[in-house]
Amino acid sequence: MSDIKDPVTLKIILIGNTGVGKSSFMNRYVNHRFTNMYRATIGTDFLSRTVTHLSDRTERFQSLGPLLYRGAHCCMLVFDVTSEASFSALDVWRKEFLFQSEPQDPADFPFIVVGNKTDLSDREVSRRKALQWCEEIGAEYFEGSAKEDLDVEKPFLRAAQSGLQQYKKHTLENTGHFQITCKQPRETRNTCEC
Repeated sequence: MSDIKDPVTLKIILIGNTGVGKSSFMNRYVNHRFTNMYRATIGTDFLSRTVTHLSDRTERFQSLGPLLYRGAHCCMLVFDVTSEASFSALDVWRKEFLFQSEPQDPADFPFIVVGNKTDLSDREVSRRKALQWCEEIGAEYFEGSAKEDLDVEKPFLRAAQSGLQQYKKHTLENTGHFQITCKQPRETRNTCEC
């Protein structure tokens, strides 16, 4: 008989420059919809399927970073393949995330890099360049298009798998058994021994 376990809630963060399609990517995955009518997200979007979370690094919300990032099990770094600037900013995003989230083992924290908008023809970031950077930082790389629903599910499934491994590793590390024994205080006499 197999063990039946309670469902696990994972916190997966999507970060990247404004306009790279984080909300579109999330909405396509969670709600199976796409719209061209997105406005810039100010602050955060919370959608839930496997539990996803998104944040824009708007300066006035930067102080919320520790609150939003802590407890994350995986981070998806999203860029627009038609924007070299959005790709170049990923290293800053990654470092900021690690600083704000304070993971137990930063070198082992799972990152998934997503190149979005592959449906557009004016590509500025080659797949080879993205793969090379991902290899340097130990991240996995996926490309897709939220608009055309191309390969949107794959990075989320991989993020869930990586996040679950992270969850198990650190949950099991933190649930070691220990025993606390309280000794009864010694009785004191109220008599003077002078």
